[in-house]
Amino acid sequence: MFAVRVYQPRKNAMQSGRGRTRYWIVEFEPGAQLRNDSLMGWAGQGDTRNQLRMRFDSREEAVSYCEKEGLEYQLLEPKKRSVKRKSYSDNFRYGRDTNWTH
Repeated sequence: MFAVRVYQPRKNAMQSGRGRTRYWIVEFEPGAQLRNDSLMGWAGQGDTRNQLRMRFDSREEAVSYCEKEGLEYQLLEPKKRSVKRKSYSDNFRYGRDTNWTH
C-alpha cells in the first residue's frame, strides 16, 4: 500500500483553461474508515492526513520531498492530451460523407 500519491491534476471539465494543471500534488491516501459521529451525525475519521495536499512546481521537487521524508509514494504520470482540430465550416463543406443535421 502506498502512503502518498504524486500526480498532476487534470483540467476541470467545466472550464476551457488549464491554469491549475501545471503543478504537482502530493496527497496522502485515506488511512481509516469513515465513521458516523453520534452527536452531530456527520461522517468523519480520526486521521487528518487526508486533508493535507501539498503543491510543488515540478515532479522532481515532489519526488525529492517524498524521498527526503521517507514516504512511500506512487507516481501517477499524466496522460498525453490529444487535440482534434475542428472547424465549424467543415459542417457545410462540399463532398461531406454524412448529412448535416441539428
